[in-house]
Amino acid sequence: MSRKKDIHFEISERKILLRILDICLVILGLYILEQSVNYDYLTLSQENIVPLIVLAVYITIFGTIFEIYDLQKSSKLDVTFRNIVLTASTTVLFYLLTPVLTPFLPEQRLQIVYFYLILIIMIFVWRWAYIVFISSPRFYKKVLLVGEISNIENIIKPLNQSDPNYKIVGFINSETETDSPIKFKGLKEFESSMLMEVIKKEKISEILIASYNSETITPEIYHDLITLLDQGFTIREYTQVFEEITYRVPIQFVGKDFYKYFPFSRSNQNTLYLFFHRTFDIAFSVIGLIFGLCILPLIFLGNIIANKGPLFYFQERVGQNGKLFQIVKLRSMVVNAETGGAKWAQKNDSRITKFGMFLRRSRLDEIPQFINVLRGDMSIIGPRPERPFFVNELSRIIPFYETRHIVKPGLTGWAQVNTRYGSSVDDSLTKLQYDLYYIKHRSLFLDINIIVKTLSTILYYRGQ
Repeated sequence: MSRKKDIHFEISERKILLRILDICLVILGLYILEQSVNYDYLTLSQENIVPLIVLAVYITIFGTIFEIYDLQKSSKLDVTFRNIVLTASTTVLFYLLTPVLTPFLPEQRLQIVYFYLILIIMIFVWRWAYIVFISSPRFYKKVLLVGEISNIENIIKPLNQSDPNYKIVGFINSETETDSPIKFKGLKEFESSMLMEVIKKEKISEILIASYNSETITPEIYHDLITLLDQGFTIREYTQVFEEITYRVPIQFVGKDFYKYFPFSRSNQNTLYLFFHRTFDIAFSVIGLIFGLCILPLIFLGNIIANKGPLFYFQERVGQNGKLFQIVKLRSMVVNAETGGAKWAQKNDSRITKFGMFLRRSRLDEIPQFINVLRGDMSIIGPRPERPFFVNELSRIIPFYETRHIVKPGLTGWAQVNTRYGSSVDDSLTKLQYDLYYIKHRSLFLDINIIVKTLSTILYYRGQ
C-alpha cells in the first residue's frame, strides 16, 4: 500500500525546534538591530562568541523555568506572551549582572532597552508562527486506535491532555463481536474490515494497539496488521506511547508480564551517580538550612500572629525500603488537625491556616526537611514520603505502589513538578505513575529537569 506520508513532529522534535529557533531568531534580531540603529552592545562578531553563548544558555534555562517550552502553554498565545516577557526580563537582568562573561554596559543606556525588546519581539514572532503553522492541524499526527473498547476512555484522555498534536481520529474494536456490544461516544468507530481503507482515507500516520490480551485481536485484524508491518507502517503498543508522551508509567495497563515495564535505571546502582547525588544533597541542604535560619525570625513572627501554636511538627513517614522515620516540617495546619484520624489534604482545606497556606505555596514549610536530608532519611530529589496509614491503604488498591520505596524519598520529585497535590486514590495513582517513571529513567539530566521545574513551581506559587 503506497501512500504519501504527512509531515508531523514528535514531542521531542517540537521542543528542540522551539529552543533552536528561539536562539536563531534572537541572533537574527541582534543582526537587524546592528544594521538598522546605532547599536553596538552585543554584536555578531568573533570576540562576542562567549557572550552570545551565555545569552543562548540564559534563554534556554530561564525559558525552561518560565515554561515557554511547555507544549500545552506554547499553543496559547496570551500565556506564551506572558512567559516570554518573564523569560526576557530575567535573562536581561542576569546578563547585565555577569559582566565577566558578557559585554560591559554601553554608554547609551537606550541600547539595553533595544536589547530587551528585541528578545521579546523575536521570540514572540517565532511563537506566533509556531502556533499558526507547526501547532496547526496540518502537522497533527493522526492515529488510529485498535483495542478493547472497554478501556478506550482511559486510554484517550491522558494522551490528548499531554500532547495537543497527537490526534486519535477513530478506533477499531479488536474484540470479537458480542450480542450486546459496548458503544463509546465521542470518537468515531470503524468496522474491522475497513482498516486498510481508513488508513488511506484519514491519512493515518500510526496505529496504536491497546489490548490487555493479544489473543482478543480477531484473525482478520491480525492479518491486516501483519501486512502493514511488512510494508513498514508504524504500529506501536499503547504503554510505550503513553510513557513517551506523558512521562508516566501506565501501571493500570501492566499485567502479569510486569517485568517488561520495569527495567529500572542503572543510576539506581551506579556508585558514581549515587556519590554525586549524596554530595549534592549535603551541599544543598547546608545552603537551605542557612537560608532557613536567616528567615526564621520572620517565620516565627508570622507563626505567632497568624498560626498560633507550635512552629514545627513531626510526623512518621515511610522511607527507602519501607523504613519509618520522623519528618520535620513547619506547621501549616491548625493544632490537632487530625483528632478524628488521618485525612487527605484537600484543595482549600479548612484545616490549613492563612499563614500555613503561604508556607505551603512558597514551599517554605519544607525547609526543616533539610535536616532529614542531612541525616540520610531523605534526598533532595525523589518520591515524596507518605504516611504509613496511607501507604497501607494505597498498597491494597494500587498495584506496584510500594515499588516507589526502592529509592530515598525526596523534598521534590517528578510527580511534584508535574501534577497537583494528591488528595484521592486517583491522584495517588497519577503520582505513582510519575514516581515510577523517575525510578525507571533516573539520571543527572532528569534530576536537573526536576530542579528547574521546581523553581517554576515556586515562582508561580503553585505549592499546596
